[in-house]
Amino acid sequence: MAGYADDLSLAHLLADTADSISMSRFRALDLRVESKPDLTPVSDADTAVEQAIRATLARARPRDGVVGEEFGRTEAAAGPGTRRWVIDPIDGTKNYVRGVPIWGTLIALLEGDTPVAGLVSAPALGRRWWAARGHGAFAGKHQHAATRINVSRVGRLADASFCYASLTGWADTGRLEPVVDLALNAWRSRAYGDFYGYMLLAEGALDIMIEPELSLWDVAALIPIVTEAGGTITELTGRPPGDKTAAIATNGLLHETILTALVSPRR
Repeated sequence: MAGYADDLSLAHLLADTADSISMSRFRALDLRVESKPDLTPVSDADTAVEQAIRATLARARPRDGVVGEEFGRTEAAAGPGTRRWVIDPIDGTKNYVRGVPIWGTLIALLEGDTPVAGLVSAPALGRRWWAARGHGAFAGKHQHAATRINVSRVGRLADASFCYASLTGWADTGRLEPVVDLALNAWRSRAYGDFYGYMLLAEGALDIMIEPELSLWDVAALIPIVTEAGGTITELTGRPPGDKTAAIATNGLLHETILTALVSPRR
């Protein structure tokens, strides 16, 4: 995978370290959980994973910056550069602290503001997903046990599997009614939440995934995987998702249908 082969290999190495730490603390009786200022939980596993990833990046990529959920932004040690690694040490912390196995480490590489490579590792599910710009998306247990993945070809909402996150969040945006309408008019609707709905979309197992607001570390790794699998992911305006924006991901064929439903005036 010319251009990003070394970066993806490093991402897998980072994920190996993350998996080892997070799995050793998963369902641990002495797991320490605190509340951040926004009242979301953070465990000692979240902080330990991010610290370990940052330590490796400082050695292996001193010219790259780092942005992480728990410790913010760190500029490159070897001078300003255009590349940044974006880390969510445990996406799905609420699942993690309750013993639900749907959680994962998200690792992305950005050039400027564009995510060019992404990896999601869900060790409790025994699965990873990864992609680099221009080279397709893959899933498997590890880098050397991979299958190329693609989105579905479903073209009608009535035939589509619709996935959503946070009805409360959609209510806060004033768009709960169209979200409910979409769910009622789809073939099937489920709320898998966090990274998992996007990965199922990339695999072609569902056709639509929407979320009212994501931070950069929540979405950066997802963008290359969804797009390289042939899907489309934007915010409500149709632009690429950014920090603190909605994320609308589809197989591409259904994208305009979903955007139109969500941005049209309420009846």
